[in-house]
Amino acid sequence: MNSRKKEVWTLAFSIALLPPLWAVLSGHIGVTTGAVALICAGVYSANGNKTEDALKILIGFWLGDVWAWIAVHVMAALPLPADLTLFLTLFFMGGLAVLLGSLAPRFIYTPAWLCGWAIGLTIMGPAPLSASGSYFLQIGAAMAAGILYVGIGVDRFQKFLMSKM
Repeated sequence: MNSRKKEVWTLAFSIALLPPLWAVLSGHIGVTTGAVALICAGVYSANGNKTEDALKILIGFWLGDVWAWIAVHVMAALPLPADLTLFLTLFFMGGLAVLLGSLAPRFIYTPAWLCGWAIGLTIMGPAPLSASGSYFLQIGAAMAAGILYVGIGVDRFQKFLMSKM
């Protein structure tokens, strides 16, 4: 088997095996937002599977999770029309995230911050405000699983399989 085919087959098997294990496990440990891990692993992979960037990507995702929690509370508290509230919240918080992320690029992967914010808003936005705390924790756990287990785990497992072939 040539090197390219070996790479494709081992990656296909690794992705077929490990993420579904997380999907099953997450439901048993109370994480209903398990699919978030797949999105986060995708961003990690798009960054080149660089293990040295894993922590700053995870920090970015977690900041996005915090940002989403803040945003849903701000939007619930503002006494403005819904469209104006949404626009102003996204405008100020989006710009601020980019500015803050640019201050510490060695520690924060700003694209992950923005992606994490979008993930959090997608899940927490339509949910009752009282559920935001639970979702905040579940999303954060799924983000960590996405980077540490799905992202790094699939990459390392695939490399292990390739070394054995």
